[in-house]
Order: sequence, then C-alpha cells, then structure tokens
Amino acid sequence: MHKAGFVNIVGKPNAGKSTLLNQLMGEKLAIVTQKAQTTRHRIFGIYNEEDLQIVFSDTPGVLEPKYGLQEKMMDFVKDSLQDADVFLFIVDILDKTEPFDFLVEKLNKIPVPVLILVNKIDASNQEDLEKTMEMWHERIPKAEILPISALKGFNTEVILPKLKSLLPENPPYYDKDQYTDKPERFFVNEAIREKILLNYEKEIPYSVEVVTEMFKEKEGIIFIDSIIYVERDTQKGIIIGHKGEAIKKVGTEARIDLEKFFSKKIHLNLFVKVKKDWRKNDRDLKNFGYR
Repeated sequence: MHKAGFVNIVGKPNAGKSTLLNQLMGEKLAIVTQKAQTTRHRIFGIYNEEDLQIVFSDTPGVLEPKYGLQEKMMDFVKDSLQDADVFLFIVDILDKTEPFDFLVEKLNKIPVPVLILVNKIDASNQEDLEKTMEMWHERIPKAEILPISALKGFNTEVILPKLKSLLPENPPYYDKDQYTDKPERFFVNEAIREKILLNYEKEIPYSVEVVTEMFKEKEGIIFIDSIIYVERDTQKGIIIGHKGEAIKKVGTEARIDLEKFFSKKIHLNLFVKVKKDWRKNDRDLKNFGYR
C-alpha cells in the first residue's frame, strides 16, 4: 500500500512556514530570514519513503496586498487553498494580531483535514500556549492542534507519522528521486536573494529580483551569472556598496551556501541592473515568474 498526497503549508508572514518545510525535508529548500515576505513563490518539497510520498507546498505569508508583486504572491496562496489533501496551518504564538478571517473561513469549510501547528513555543510559556490552543480550537473546531518549535525541531517528529495516517492511498506523483519541482536556477536566485535580505535594510531587499542567466557545469565546477534587478539607480549604488564591498559580501555568502546545496565548486558572477518600478509592472512580473 502506497500513500501520496499534497500537504499545503499556510500562515502569516514570519510564522515559520519555510523553517518547517526545511525541518521536515531535512534539506534547505526555502530561504529563511526574520524579514516578512521572504517567500515570494510557491515551492514544492517532495518527501519520499518506500511507501509514502508527501508533496509539501510552501507559500508566501498571507497579507493584504499593496502593489502588483504582493497581489501575485497572494495568487499563489489562493491556488494552494484549492488542491490540498491536508493543510498545515502554522501560527506564531508570539503574534497577537488577529488572523485573516477569509483564511479561517476557508479552513473551516474545506473537506480535508487541517492541522494547526502553534509555532515558536520555545519563546513562550505554558499559560500562553494553553490560551492560544483554546482560541484556535474555538475558531477551527475540526482541526487538530499541535504545539511545535520548527526552529528547534521540538515536537516536529510527530508531524510526518500524523500526515502519513491522514493521506489517501495513491501512487507517487513525482519520481522518487525528485525532491522539489523547482529548477536549479531557482535555488541560485533564492540563495542570492536571501543574502540580500540579510545584508541590507529598509526597502532595498523588497525592491530586488534575481535572475540567473547562465548555469553551466564544466569539469566539476558550476559557472553562474546572475543579475540583481532593482527599481532605482540609488538602490543600485547601495547594492554594490563602497568599492563593491557590499555585493562582494553577498556573492561570497551565496557561493558558500550554493556549494553546500549542489556539493560542487561554484564560480559566481553578480551584476546589478535597474528595471524601473518592476514590482508594479505586469509584464515585468510575468517575466519574473509571477504569472
């Protein structure tokens, strides 16, 4: 008997969705930072056992969109609400703001199991945990609620067996040696973007998109040319930094991560170009993969 299905991870920005995906997969597929809106795309992580395949779907955090890019990001979230066999709704125990009503309503109506994962309990206390679990039990009565710490790996070991019990009997949807739906260049782009999120302040990281124009392996070395697009000339100067020091740091940190990811030596060239107001331009968004 083989089980297979789609498990979609939803929640607000910074709730810990990507950290959880990486924890369950045992592999760094999704970039993780403390900044909201780190995840922009829908990423599949494909977990395989001999008699099991779980297709995890990590999505951008649910937010009220303010411009074109965020609208496209929310389209990925809406797609994910259509096609799951199980939902993992991850909530941050430290987040005291109200949840989005449309998401709560949707999770109450859908005919598939919902697991609510109360995350970051390592940074909270027993009283807050009990209150949070009670609140979510009232809001989504059918859901099973589990307290976890995705970052510390606390209680995450119960999630895979739980999902296995909930998924239907199906043959695998993907080859058993495949662990994601994304091409290699996607992970290059994301590794570079992660380092920009970590190294620059304010609006700069949100104005950046990365495109890998060359990915070529030769004699055991992967040669990569990637373009960092920004919206304004002033941002280009900030990304490059004094005597190119800032972009050199990004390149070095990204290369180290990519060498771990691909288990090969990497030669990485970074270029910076201005594409004015790309986040509001439908054609640019489409070209960058935001349908």
